[in-house]
Amino acid sequence: MNSGRGLSKKELDEFKTLLTLRRRILLGDVSTLEAEALKKGTDSELSTLPLHMADLGTDSFEQDITLGLMETESDELQEIEEALARIKDGSFGLCESCKKSIPKARLRAIPYTRLCVECKKKEEGAS
Repeated sequence: MNSGRGLSKKELDEFKTLLTLRRRILLGDVSTLEAEALKKGTDSELSTLPLHMADLGTDSFEQDITLGLMETESDELQEIEEALARIKDGSFGLCESCKKSIPKARLRAIPYTRLCVECKKKEEGAS
């Protein structure tokens, strides 16, 4: 089903490919981050135990960063899944707020975007 808002089947296929590729990259990154977080949490070798308070702080900071990255990437994965669903249902490329077409340049930059630039500016100004 075509959105009928200026995106051809070829363009929709292009966006689907971009989204799928980004999903694969993120899934690899999330898996790597999870493995690193688990490894740090389960290492039982004494040589990995921090012996100084500064080392404890550094380890805690690194773990916070890793968990934050995982959360951000998980949010992006959810946005990608929802964009793929919009391609299927024909609403991809339409602003969820004003219902106008989202410019192709914006879609190429952020293929999972839900809002046109104007509505995004309004949203950010309101928060």
